Amino acid sequence: MEQRRTRRSRRNETARKIITAPYIRRNIPFVDYLGEEALVKIEDQAEWLMQEIGLEFTDDPVALELWRNAGADVRETRVRLPRGMARKLMETCPEEFTQHARNPERSVKIGAGHQVFAPVYGPPFVMDIENGRRYGTLDDFRNLVKLTSALPALHHSGLVTCEPCDIPVNKRHLDMVATHMICSDKPMLGAITAKSRAEDSVEMARLLFGADFLEDHCVIMGNVNTNSPLLVDKVVTEAIRTYSAAGQGMVVVPFILSGAMGPVTTAASIAQALAEAMACGAFTQLVRKGAPFILGNFLSSMSLRTGAPTFGMPEPTSSNYVIGQLARRLRVPLRCGGSLTASKLPDAQAAAESADSMHSTAMAGANFVLHSAGWLEGGLTTGYEKLLIDADRLGGYQKLLEGMDISDNGLGRTAYDDVEPAGHFLGSAHTMANYETAFYEASLSNADSFEQWLEDGGKDTARRAHERWKTMLDEYEAPPMDIAKREEIEDFVAKKKASMEDAWY
Repeated sequence: MEQRRTRRSRRNETARKIITAPYIRRNIPFVDYLGEEALVKIEDQAEWLMQEIGLEFTDDPVALELWRNAGADVRETRVRLPRGMARKLMETCPEEFTQHARNPERSVKIGAGHQVFAPVYGPPFVMDIENGRRYGTLDDFRNLVKLTSALPALHHSGLVTCEPCDIPVNKRHLDMVATHMICSDKPMLGAITAKSRAEDSVEMARLLFGADFLEDHCVIMGNVNTNSPLLVDKVVTEAIRTYSAAGQGMVVVPFILSGAMGPVTTAASIAQALAEAMACGAFTQLVRKGAPFILGNFLSSMSLRTGAPTFGMPEPTSSNYVIGQLARRLRVPLRCGGSLTASKLPDAQAAAESADSMHSTAMAGANFVLHSAGWLEGGLTTGYEKLLIDADRLGGYQKLLEGMDISDNGLGRTAYDDVEPAGHFLGSAHTMANYETAFYEASLSNADSFEQWLEDGGKDTARRAHERWKTMLDEYEAPPMDIAKREEIEDFVAKKKASMEDAWY
């Protein structure tokens, strides 16, 4: 038994050694789902929507004035963009940019042939297999940030890994941003739910990185959803006016349930998503030319019997491929997909739906992927075990997307130097030279014999993941941080909290 434990320990250590890159450098072709004629039709539909139907830009007179000055047709709150206007404005969006982390070794490149995975974003609930489903707390939030920090297949810390529902709504963004800055040294997102919260996030980033560095480098990003169909409210425009004006990144994602917030047909919903995202991308450039922008798409099918969203289905997975093609034609980075599921537990449904959704996301070339790990219950719940299971599978994409080694070593000619026909390669010099990195081994998968598995407790994947995340938290060590910067951030949080009464809405 001790020998088997040693073998498994070595296997897990090997898996950890393989996944060390701060982001994925893709070396394989993209999947082109549609041909030129079909893509042009979708682009034409998006232009028609922007010019003839227009988009509502509500509750932000500054945004309307910016559009008016740029030459858009602005009537009350309806903004119509002449054909080609959005595309022209977006020419100054960088095709690729670096988001800097406080640890330079963890900075990520977003765009072109690079792919970055971030955890689930936004659930109010958390669950684990011992304590069940419950509202998230600040303790849960800190645990999840620590786990994300320690999981090498997650390149980015995100922001709302769960909602800390025990903290007042108007103050929790301060705790969340500070936690990411202190408990992780990976890149992160900032708050967007109110202009003041976005401003706080950018100001905290200035404290962490220095005002001069922030002026010329992206160190924090905001992630917002349009209010589909065709409504851009002040949450979006004020976030853009805060982050883009500071030269920081903006991710804008139309969230469309086909048949509800968009037409029931997939091509029509893709065209609407493209129109909404392009209009917002153009708006970022009105605020500041060259500000980083990521075009997003979150398209989901739904049960037309119940109205519930469905995930991992063929329609949204095909949309990932198509929006990838459209983003590349615009020459802007893309966000879409993730390990999405409607399942309430880390079960077979969760595995199947998440695998189909994530595979299409990766193969489509999504450059920045929120919801890569931890998503349950249509995004209402963050699963501790699901976070670990998803991240374990994400490690495989590092190998898949980096392509195949066809060097002399990859072709293995020397492997035949000491192996005769009908022999085996198990102990050959070539095998021994490559055995640590030849294959990705998922640390939560179990390939033991039935008898070995049973002798070790007969644990399923969820149980193994549960034990693993608990061990990781026990072993967690905060990444080194300048004490003066930490004190500045904590002092900023304390003063901001003291300056306002608690608000729970």
